[in-house]
Amino acid sequence: MKLTVVGCSGSFPSADSACSSYLVEADGFRLLLDMGNGALGELQRHCGLYDLDAVLLSHLHADHCIDMCGYFVARYYRHDGGRADALPVYGPVGTEQRLTKAYDDVPSEKSMSEVFDFRTLEPGSFAVGPFTVTTDRVCHPVEAYGFRLEHAGRTLTYSGDTGVCAALHGLADSADLFLCEASFTHGKEDVPELHLNGREAGEHAQQARVGRLVLTHIPPWTDPQVNLRDAREAFDGPVELARPGVVYEV
Repeated sequence: MKLTVVGCSGSFPSADSACSSYLVEADGFRLLLDMGNGALGELQRHCGLYDLDAVLLSHLHADHCIDMCGYFVARYYRHDGGRADALPVYGPVGTEQRLTKAYDDVPSEKSMSEVFDFRTLEPGSFAVGPFTVTTDRVCHPVEAYGFRLEHAGRTLTYSGDTGVCAALHGLADSADLFLCEASFTHGKEDVPELHLNGREAGEHAQQARVGRLVLTHIPPWTDPQVNLRDAREAFDGPVELARPGVVYEV
């Protein structure tokens, strides 16, 4: 699998990065995990507008899904005169209604579904192109999912947004790469079932025995170097910070 970080800022875009969005490719299939603020523009550095094969949305907070509204425009009003085919979009209950309301000026209540084939997530495993995807609910104020992607004997886990969560251990178990949120600072913020700090991300990685930990979803007001240090103190494997444009071979 090839993982490209499209955007990795948490809560709102930073001066250097769009919000959460990650392109995963294998066997010519392109799967996008989340499409937060600013991600659609950055995506075009790595993939054509009409080259995606599926989208997985971890939850419906704006910093993970709102650029789907702009993507609707690109697919519905395609410049060559024909609408793009309906793209599979997996998300929580109410994804179509959430995006329709956010866009606020769709031609009809069903216009979104003309270019997006909405499919409702629930805990379990299913195939998306060449990937086996396993999902589970994680701890966040809204319905939110983490993802485990498996292909050709390799595993990538993406936490989505979550607080300390037993489900995350199962999703990350022995993963080759663990893309894990680290929004909070250890000793500063303490809000249960909302986000992880760097230390907690490291502890999850250590317990799950992952191969590599990549910290992501760090908001502009959080010092990433502090979170990196805290994660390294808790996890004895390689740890690094996600950066836009970086590519990983998993």
